[in-house]
Amino acid sequence: MKKKILISDIAKDLGISVTTVSFILNDKAKEKRISEGLTKRVLDYVQKVGYKPNELAKSLRTGKTKIIGLVIEDISNPFFANIARLIEAKAYSRGYRIIYCSTDNQPDKAIELIQLFRDRHVDGYIVTPSEGVRDTIESLQHSQLPLVLFDRYIPGLDSNHVITDNVRGAYDATAHLAQQGCRRIAMITLYSAQTQMRDRMNGYMRAIDTYKLQPYVKKVNLHDDEQTVIDDFRAFLEDQQPDAVFFATNYLAIAGLKAIKQYNLPLPAVVSYDDHTLFKLFTPTITAVSQPIEAIASELINILLNQLDGKEKGPKQVMLPSELIIRESSLVQTSSTGS
Repeated sequence: MKKKILISDIAKDLGISVTTVSFILNDKAKEKRISEGLTKRVLDYVQKVGYKPNELAKSLRTGKTKIIGLVIEDISNPFFANIARLIEAKAYSRGYRIIYCSTDNQPDKAIELIQLFRDRHVDGYIVTPSEGVRDTIESLQHSQLPLVLFDRYIPGLDSNHVITDNVRGAYDATAHLAQQGCRRIAMITLYSAQTQMRDRMNGYMRAIDTYKLQPYVKKVNLHDDEQTVIDDFRAFLEDQQPDAVFFATNYLAIAGLKAIKQYNLPLPAVVSYDDHTLFKLFTPTITAVSQPIEAIASELINILLNQLDGKEKGPKQVMLPSELIIRESSLVQTSSTGS
């Protein structure tokens, strides 16, 4: 087995003190007035011999692990996956690493994973909170641990968060369908008390009221298997016969489109909240409310890094606008040509 290289070995080989090597490796060369020539000599030698510092020992000295815990709902969902990737890149450029995990919107799993990160002493937390995790989030805040929530927030809890204007996004989607002449506009959503789902329902209902229409709402259970959702959607379409459907999430929209294809049903006008790569491939292409992923990621990492640097004093709460991307599925003259 190859012998592990120590700082003392480097110092001995270069004929300098262990303290000097330590200062250079901990980015304190300028502070300690160590010459650029000697600094370069040490760093070149470290690279040559493949020295790896003991990260655990370093974290014990500095009190920082340089790791951020990212707790999201579902890493397979393009919305969360794209945000995670952007956060990872931005954090890396600032010397931090990301460890991320999916909660599948299950409170017990979310609580367990957050505790796991606490046990690993991560420096900060970015979390999409599930229902039932309020006490855990409050505990992080009471411990003054850097934290920012996103996609949703916890009502009554004065925490940092980054969200989009879900009310406006849902209103615009429903209003667009009404402006296309649709009169039986249904909303497919979840049984959920989470703020983003509540706000999307509010936006839908406001538009229905504005255009003096009747609401048609179908709620499904988050953890139902896909075929159950597909069958429920088929029954709803056949019973209510809406001429337009607004889906509260992209995965509900995908299940709905599968139901239409599987049972060869007429395609109503369709809008989904949250875009998806599949929506550009479907025929007709699917209209979607798109959230500003890059802006969300930038706000999240900036708020968290400011906390880590001691620059963020009070709770910062950001609401960003969404964008309605109009494609063929919501244009009544083309939506009926779907396959």
